[in-house]
Amino acid sequence: MWILGLTGGIGSGKTAASDFFAAQGITVVDADIVAREVVEPGQPAWQAIREHYGEQALLPDQSLNRPWLREKVFADTEERRWLENQTHPRIRASIIRQLQQATSPYSILVSPLLFESGQSQLTSRTLLIDVPSALQIERASHRDQNNEEQIRRIIAAQMSREERCRLADDIADNSKDLEHLYHQLRQFHSAYLGYAANTH
Repeated sequence: MWILGLTGGIGSGKTAASDFFAAQGITVVDADIVAREVVEPGQPAWQAIREHYGEQALLPDQSLNRPWLREKVFADTEERRWLENQTHPRIRASIIRQLQQATSPYSILVSPLLFESGQSQLTSRTLLIDVPSALQIERASHRDQNNEEQIRRIIAAQMSREERCRLADDIADNSKDLEHLYHQLRQFHSAYLGYAANTH
């Protein structure tokens, strides 16, 4: 199975890119969605989080209190490691299962932490959606109503832009409009169809 790893920092346009590929009929497995699924009420990771942090980690409907949890783990590396140990192995197992079920010519794993989490090992090639940091902050604060300070902290906790560019096989520049992005993605898509056809 030929798998493309698609990544980029917060506010870089990963969703716009993955929506483009999905519209071409390509199966997209989104690590962020899988990450939400593994912590749904009643799931083993959710149980572990509740036991570790108590009821304050939950909202009245029993779902995770994400803003509270985010504050907690971004302020404390040990807590972040603990949480990742609960969630990452379960996320990985679910991602592998979903990729194996894909029926399109190739499939895509979208993950903001593709390189950091080792998920890039599951892929045949990687594509980075790249934007300058100032634009990342501007787009992410518009979209998420997050304050700028928190977005800067998230960016600081993620791999640097330079390091991502060094590790990625392909880079799409998303500093202009969507048509500019799609133009690049169309070319990548035909290349990926070629790679995938040659691996069978």
